[in-house]
Amino acid sequence: MIEDKNTPRTSLAELGEFGLIDHLSKHFEIIHESTIRGIGDDAAVLDFKDKKCVLTTDLLIEGVHFDLSYVPLKHLGYKAVMVNLSDVYAMNATATQITVSIAVSNRFPLEALEELYAGIQTAAKIYKIDVVGGDTTSSTTGLMISVTAVGYANQEDLVYRDGAKENDLLVVSGDLGAAYLGLQILEREKQVYKANPNSQPDLDQYSYLIERQLKPEARKDIIELLKALDVQPTSMIDISDGLSSEVIHLCTKSEVGVHLYEEKIPLDPVVISTCEEFKLNSTTVALSGGEDYELLFTIKQEDFPKIKANPNLTVIGHIADKKSGMGLITRANEKIQLTAQGWNPIKE
Repeated sequence: MIEDKNTPRTSLAELGEFGLIDHLSKHFEIIHESTIRGIGDDAAVLDFKDKKCVLTTDLLIEGVHFDLSYVPLKHLGYKAVMVNLSDVYAMNATATQITVSIAVSNRFPLEALEELYAGIQTAAKIYKIDVVGGDTTSSTTGLMISVTAVGYANQEDLVYRDGAKENDLLVVSGDLGAAYLGLQILEREKQVYKANPNSQPDLDQYSYLIERQLKPEARKDIIELLKALDVQPTSMIDISDGLSSEVIHLCTKSEVGVHLYEEKIPLDPVVISTCEEFKLNSTTVALSGGEDYELLFTIKQEDFPKIKANPNLTVIGHIADKKSGMGLITRANEKIQLTAQGWNPIKE
């Protein structure tokens, strides 16, 4: 972590655990009626009345999920929230509350945690969610952050991974592959800095890719768009581990096959040019890169006219019978078996 040695440093020991919790949580305001009791008691109290509750959690570990040599703490706090909100939106649900737990070593002063929580607070404000609790503890290995997100939906609005049917259309939001390339650029610049600490990188041409890696956005807007278009997905998942992995998840759960068309996969022009620079195949990057946090879903064919003119949505294939298998139809009109090559956090 690169630090300005002249900035003030407040030891966490000066505050103690409860003082730290009070200090970091004092800026969070309650905005949802469903939040009966937030931070400050033994547990949060939520009231969803006749709604169905959605709950999800993710753990981010320094050295495994993020590198603080190039990930600003404020961005990390923001991204930790996005990772969880994306899972809530992938259920076609509304996110309303989160809890935040951290384990931190003594190399971090209070000011560093203030930066982390400033990112969390920004995410909470933009996405209109309440921060209602969490935990803090010490760590001997660096920083760990765990966010749990809570949301709700009507029973009839919930969308699962297992609802895809034969002849449904496969749709994706946004574009793919940018986050992976952003990570490659940051890793490259880290190595350049190690070799020459006086070097000044010019990253302007990669700003979109780096932003997609450091500050992804959960696609709440797509959920709102589908409601406005009166489109109810038959199945849905968010793209965290790469397009191929997520397509396989949907098909496996739904017990169907798929025809995914290479030429239909949405790629930003910067992704294409950067793949050429890095001598990477852009299709492989989109299929296996991960961390795009776009939404992948299926819809009935009769809903196609409702979405066909929307620039935020792209039909990339269709669901087939299980016997057809899960195949990528290449630009040369050849069928290749899809394989899950996304990032795997479990190492042998």
